[in-house]
Amino acid sequence: MTSRSRLERVGHALVQTGAWPGRAAAWLLLPMIALVLVAVIGSLMHVGQIATWQTDLPLFGTELTLTGLAELQWHLLAIIIMLGMSYALARDQHVRVDLVYDKLSTRGRAVLDLLGDVIFLLPFCVIIGWLSLSFVEFSFNTGERSDYGGLTDRSLIKAFLPLGFVFLGITGIGRILIHLGRIFSPAPAEHPEHEDRNG
Repeated sequence: MTSRSRLERVGHALVQTGAWPGRAAAWLLLPMIALVLVAVIGSLMHVGQIATWQTDLPLFGTELTLTGLAELQWHLLAIIIMLGMSYALARDQHVRVDLVYDKLSTRGRAVLDLLGDVIFLLPFCVIIGWLSLSFVEFSFNTGERSDYGGLTDRSLIKAFLPLGFVFLGITGIGRILIHLGRIFSPAPAEHPEHEDRNG
C-alpha cells in the first residue's frame, strides 16, 4: 500500500464519519410522517391541547399542543436537512451544474472537485458554521420559544445548524484527501464514477 492510497483511505474514513449522522437522521422521516397524520387528525377533531404534565421537559415544556406537533414536524425536517447535507455530498448526490465534468478524465475530475471543495465548500462551512454559533447563543440566552403556544427551547434545534456544517466540513476534508490521492497517483486507475458512495 502506497502513501497515496493511504491518503485516499483516510479520506474515505473521514467521508464516512461525516456522512453517518445523515444516514441516521433519515429515520426521522418515519416519526415526521406520523406527526403529520396526528396533526391532520387532531385538526379535523379541533383538538388544541393534547396532553399536560407537571415536569418541565426540554423542547415541550409542560404541555403538548397541536401547534407543538406542527412545529415539531419542521424541527425534524431541519435536522434531516442539516445532517443530510454531508450524506448527500458523501454519496455524490449533491447538485452539480457543470457542462464539462463528464468529459474529463479521472484526474481532471479530481482537480475540478478539489478546487470546488477548497475554494467554495470549506470556506462556506467555516463562515456559516462560525456565524451560526452566535445565532444559537442568542437563542439560548434569551430562552427563545414559540410565540404560539408551541415548542420551547428553540436553541436545541438551532444547534443543529453549526453541527450540520461541522459534519459537512469533515466530509469536505475527506473528499479533498481523496482528490489529492487521485491527482498525485502515478498511474491513476479509472475509478467508478461514484466510488465515493460509501456513506
